[in-house]
Amino acid sequence: MSSRIEETLRHYAELIGPWATSVAKLIVTDVARRNLNAWKANAQDMSRALADELANAPTGSYYALLMDEQVKLIRSLPLGAAQRVHDLAQQAMIDGTRGGEIEREIMRTGKVTASRAKMIARTEVSRAASTFTQARAMYAGSTGYIWRTSRDGSVRDTHRAQEGKFFTWDNPPKTDKGLAPYHPGCGPNCRCYAEPVFPND
Repeated sequence: MSSRIEETLRHYAELIGPWATSVAKLIVTDVARRNLNAWKANAQDMSRALADELANAPTGSYYALLMDEQVKLIRSLPLGAAQRVHDLAQQAMIDGTRGGEIEREIMRTGKVTASRAKMIARTEVSRAASTFTQARAMYAGSTGYIWRTSRDGSVRDTHRAQEGKFFTWDNPPKTDKGLAPYHPGCGPNCRCYAEPVFPND
């Protein structure tokens, strides 16, 4: 039974490719539009030359990269569930778990996938916005940013420690154990944001 479920989930991951692409495009396009509108609103306080640069920032390559990564993440959900089924079946052979018990565990796999989907959605929308901000800021001459948190009780200690510190775009800080360094808004469930710094600031 577990091998059949595993194969079904893997086949499903292949079938949702076009759907994943359309969903990713909607997410990234909407984030890009909102991010650009925010920059345009702030551009009223900037020089005309800087506003022109922002309007022509080459964000196309960032857009394509984000699209590709979003599609991979969406398709990874059923593949992750398939791996969980495989692991459960293998563990059952080792410790003699009965069929009914493993079936219940497999059914719970769907709940794990749903929670992971929510986490991916939150993280990827934030990361897309942060990436577009970085692209536009760097194009306008910014070499770095000030790390800003949401400044509430839910901010993790490792991020609170970064509040107000300057970092360069080419060297994101290491904030969380087990994760690669990342800019604000680019890590799992991170609500922080980068406040770009420009040469004349």
